[in-house]
Amino acid sequence: MKIAVLGATGQTGQYLVNQALEQGHTVTAIVRNPAKLTVHHDKLKVVKADIFSPDSLKPHFKGQDVIMSCLGFPASVFSSVTGYTQSMSAMVSAMREARVNRIVTMTSWYTEPNSGAQSPFLIRFLLLPMIRRVLSNMYEMEQFLQKTDDINWTVVRPPGLKNQSATAEEFLTHDGYSVPPSAGQSVGGSVGRGDVARFMLSLLNSNAWVKQGVAMTTK
Repeated sequence: MKIAVLGATGQTGQYLVNQALEQGHTVTAIVRNPAKLTVHHDKLKVVKADIFSPDSLKPHFKGQDVIMSCLGFPASVFSSVTGYTQSMSAMVSAMREARVNRIVTMTSWYTEPNSGAQSPFLIRFLLLPMIRRVLSNMYEMEQFLQKTDDINWTVVRPPGLKNQSATAEEFLTHDGYSVPPSAGQSVGGSVGRGDVARFMLSLLNSNAWVKQGVAMTTK
């Protein structure tokens, strides 16, 4: 497949680019600073673009089979986070003009404001309040995608991220904002970035989770 990757210089994005190349895909890495991506491959093209500009993205979206986004935006103490909605609006506009209708993006567990009510104490009262501005904008982006009838989107929701390579562990998934414990299975609060990338790429081989959000982790 021909894949355009946004956020390719980020920690999860680098795993995604490398795994996609290993699987034989042709990758266009759309970045703000090409010097940050040190991967070299015959099937990799690195281009510079403004992720908030449809006109800047459109030329690089043309001819792609799928858009994959690992973009992340840091929390701000003094202002709202808007990068997720602004970049997704630009991506969707560029996709429509370039006639690409498949996108896989990532957010997080607990984006919906009330979804962390049963989470562990430290997550509920310490972590979630600290990152609520980020989660809120992620949720707004998810709501935006739900209103796009012409785009085949999937939102992948991982828990906390560890800088670890992909494993061969089985995925646990749920059509909600976290993966609840089931059948005695203990669900951890973090997952390796390599496994998130592995899961995102696995979605290209099926129609599973199209126009849906999916919380995921590994066993």
